[in-house]
Amino acid sequence: MADTKTMIEQAYAAFNRRDIDGALALMTEDVNWPKASEGGRVQGKEEIRAYWTRQWREFDGRVEPLEITEEDGVRIRVRVHQLVRNLEGEVLSDSEVVHLFTLNGGLIAAMHLGDEDDASVGPTAAFAHRS
Repeated sequence: MADTKTMIEQAYAAFNRRDIDGALALMTEDVNWPKASEGGRVQGKEEIRAYWTRQWREFDGRVEPLEITEEDGVRIRVRVHQLVRNLEGEVLSDSEVVHLFTLNGGLIAAMHLGDEDDASVGPTAAFAHRS
């Protein structure tokens, strides 16, 4: 679990630094990821790169892991503090959320939002108020 915890922490740190390559290096080529700010999902590293690039043009989101627990050897549950601001610095959301990761070969293969009922519906509540 120590290596997994370190890898997950590195992924969050890279995201918060806007180090896309650093974060993507911790993921499988066909990684599946939620588009929390848009709704739906993306598949693969290049789709994540494009999604995050769009997201960061509109929002300044920061996620800090508070608790990381292994559920069954391949699924990791992460309770995070999520702070979302618009580009003017106004806080749009300050909350705790749950991210569920699936691992494959020691890399992140998928991430799901803990409150995700239907990712195709639209953005999560944290991103519902556009800047």
